[in-house]
Amino acid sequence: MVKKSDQLKRGIFESERRFRLLAGGAIDCAICTLASDGRVIHWNKGAERITGYPAKAILGKHFSVFYPEEDRASGLPAKALQMARKEKHAEAEGWCIRKDGSQFYASVLIDPIYEKRKLAGYAMVTRDISERRQARAELEASESQFRLLVGNVTDYALYMLTPAGIVANWNAGGERIKGYSPAEIIGQSFARFYTPADQASGKPARALRIAEETGHYEEDGWRVRKDGSFFWASVVIDPIRDSDGNLVGFAKITRDISERREAQQKLEQVQRQLAESQKMDALGQLTGGVAHDFNNLLMIISGNLQRIKREVTSERGRLALSAIETASERAASLTGQLLTFARRQSVNPQTIDVTDRITAVREVLSSALGGAIKLNIEIEPDLWPVFVDPNEFETALINLVVNARDAMTNGGTLTVAARNVPATAEVAVSVADTGEGIPQDVLSRVFDPFFTTKPVGKGTGLGLSQVHGFAHQADGRIEIASTLGKGTTVTIHFPRGTATATEAPEGHSVRGSATILLIEDNPAVADASTGLLEQLGYTVRWAPNAEAALSEIDANGIDLVFSDIVMPGRMDGLKLARAIRDRKPELPILLTTGYSESARDVRSDFPVLRKPYRIHDLSRELSKLTGRDPAGATGPPSADASSTFDSAAGDGSAKPKAKARS
Repeated sequence: MVKKSDQLKRGIFESERRFRLLAGGAIDCAICTLASDGRVIHWNKGAERITGYPAKAILGKHFSVFYPEEDRASGLPAKALQMARKEKHAEAEGWCIRKDGSQFYASVLIDPIYEKRKLAGYAMVTRDISERRQARAELEASESQFRLLVGNVTDYALYMLTPAGIVANWNAGGERIKGYSPAEIIGQSFARFYTPADQASGKPARALRIAEETGHYEEDGWRVRKDGSFFWASVVIDPIRDSDGNLVGFAKITRDISERREAQQKLEQVQRQLAESQKMDALGQLTGGVAHDFNNLLMIISGNLQRIKREVTSERGRLALSAIETASERAASLTGQLLTFARRQSVNPQTIDVTDRITAVREVLSSALGGAIKLNIEIEPDLWPVFVDPNEFETALINLVVNARDAMTNGGTLTVAARNVPATAEVAVSVADTGEGIPQDVLSRVFDPFFTTKPVGKGTGLGLSQVHGFAHQADGRIEIASTLGKGTTVTIHFPRGTATATEAPEGHSVRGSATILLIEDNPAVADASTGLLEQLGYTVRWAPNAEAALSEIDANGIDLVFSDIVMPGRMDGLKLARAIRDRKPELPILLTTGYSESARDVRSDFPVLRKPYRIHDLSRELSKLTGRDPAGATGPPSADASSTFDSAAGDGSAKPKAKARS
């Protein structure tokens, strides 16, 4: 029968055998036993692999052989054993020495071994953690570099938020962009960066919720700095989760893109201006394309109307002719407005004194405004001259005043101002009202032809488009600014005038019955014009083109040349006029056109009569050139069509007219 004590001994022996097998076979750890004085008394294969010592070379030696010289000199091995005895466990990391003298970084565990409360030795476990230490060092270096990078970035505000939106850290970019130092903002809610309106609407919390639910949040919007100023920001928020997927906070990036937004807005404005310019040019080409033929048709109607007025005696017939004449004049006026908008109206520019011109129409402006609106005239002293068509200038000014008047239904103050702009060498003429103002969606369309906000029948919407065309035709520009409830200001910028005023040609004395050479390629228009000239007592010779006209000139007997500008062939009316002036400088020349690109080159070289003209217009211009007062100009004197203003020209509605001094 086996005794219990023998069984216990065998069990202990077997357990120790298995432990020795386990410890001896472990190769990843150096497991050894030390005597109480620190000598190595047991050694496993792992210890041999890690340190390079075989068992026979290390057994009996002091374990301090594994320590570097400086550690042995400082007594570190003895201190390790002392700590193990005192704390029942000693753990440390440090450099150890292999047999070949190379070093490795080790994790060392030392536990004391007691038998019957008496120290029997120590168990020491050593692991080579050189690779782990290197990886950890690299990670720490990487994290340090990242913190250094983030901390010193100044173009971006980079910081962390807690799940509740509390600022957890802060970088230099955050301080530069938002004005807060780390001490001022860490621990505070990021909601303070939002505008009061956004805070009230719950936008900060909504941004975090979207980031948490979708994995990303991004937007551009207004943010608030410490000093209360606003900036336009690009904001990105990303959630941060641990290995288990739990939300631990948010990473937030904010960038100040105010300058980029401003640049984008300027680009969009330039693009809108370009599109507007292209639209205006397209409309101008369309308008100019039909204006010449349309004005010739009106010339035929108007000219023949003048011829038959004397032959109609009945009251009913005269009323019918009067209605036709009014309609014809209205059509001519609308065509003129369209041509001015299109920058294709024939003009007679000259150097004018802006002060004199504004003063000349002051009474007309006052009468157009009525008693409920106060008129202020503010003209800077020593105002520069400008080079424009004086009649078109006055028409444009009245158009602007009438539009301003209509914006002040309850009365107010209207200011006409003129000043020099030295920075751009321009003269700025503005009309400002204290009326209702114009909404932004309407403001971009006010210069469109036929666009009006007035009731049906109150206007054609050509007034401001006409002013727009005139401004650009004069090599200037027009600006409009408006604030709802405060009023609108329209300003025309004219280049400073450099041309000298041209004196009107002296009348060429013609005795007896004067002979006029009429040059017109359209037979119907030529017939209507001939009728008017004959009514004025002139003898008319007709030439359908420039070549025939030059032949007539060479044949002599011509007292005055009256030519259309637009003619087929290589020589138009302007070139013909210059050729005639070279041959016969003393021969008076009057040009006429309903529309012509070439008319813009006339400048002050020749007088230009616009089609359709009435007999009184024709009589006046011819008498200037001939010094002759034709007896055929019957009827009441007619105001020059180019100097007559529609008091509601701002939108094209027909109203009583007023004569302005010129």
